Amino acid sequence: MIEAAIVTAIRARLTAALAPPRERMCPIRVDGYAAGWVDSPRAARLAAFDDVFRVDPDAIRFLPQLADEPSRSRAVERIVRTLAAEGALTAWRDERYAIAPAFDTPPWFLLERAAARYFGVRTFAAHVNGIVDAGGPPRMWFARRSPAKSIDPDLLDNLVGGGIAAGATIAGTVMKESQEEAGIGADLAGTARLAGTVEICRLQPDGLQRETLFIHDLTLPRDFWPACQDGEAVEHTLVDFDAAARLIANTSGRDVVTVDASLVALDCLLRHRAIAAAAPELAALEALRRPGPTQFD
Repeated sequence: MIEAAIVTAIRARLTAALAPPRERMCPIRVDGYAAGWVDSPRAARLAAFDDVFRVDPDAIRFLPQLADEPSRSRAVERIVRTLAAEGALTAWRDERYAIAPAFDTPPWFLLERAAARYFGVRTFAAHVNGIVDAGGPPRMWFARRSPAKSIDPDLLDNLVGGGIAAGATIAGTVMKESQEEAGIGADLAGTARLAGTVEICRLQPDGLQRETLFIHDLTLPRDFWPACQDGEAVEHTLVDFDAAARLIANTSGRDVVTVDASLVALDCLLRHRAIAAAAPELAALEALRRPGPTQFD
């Protein structure tokens, strides 16, 4: 079992990382729902696009003539390209997210991935824990992100993970990202088991990250070695569950695993009972991966 001090450190690190924003956030409302949330400077910037948005003290709304997905998507695309030219976004991905009331429902509008946090919209991603459990205690693969990545460069990540683009499915994203990020063929990737979700909501320099992660476990052969195909990962590390816990606890004094990957790995450790059920921190850890409703839901 993972020692109590490490469990306490995991809780402290992730509680701090997932602390709610202290500043006032303004909702972007569509059809009565809060589709996104922005801080005051971003709300002021969006107010300048007065042919798209009406910005009031309590909310930002599309103008009445932008009443369907195509018209909203076109209008937002123009804004996003302007923001990108100003250097206000992360690296352009040329990939759009479907911004909708819930996963796999008709979208309010489509949004370039690089602008998701700027607008504080809810996004969805699929992550895979690569597990080796033959020939000894179970072990977990981590991938090191390329130093060229615009978000979390050079940090450790889950073996496979990626955002779910507009029109894509959870299973399709797992298959695609498994091949690109780890060289995992379709037959093996197809055995990944959906194990649940974790939720992330945290304010970052590039905006509000609101994301639902669909977690998968994939059992890998002892002789499997990941081989990144797209350059997004530069090396891979296989560690036992105790070492995985120490990594996500940040015992080195600096972040070495992304917050997203830490939550996904923690979920795996909890489900595999690597953390004692009697641990005083257990309830708090459970709450971290599946928090209750917040003002941003």
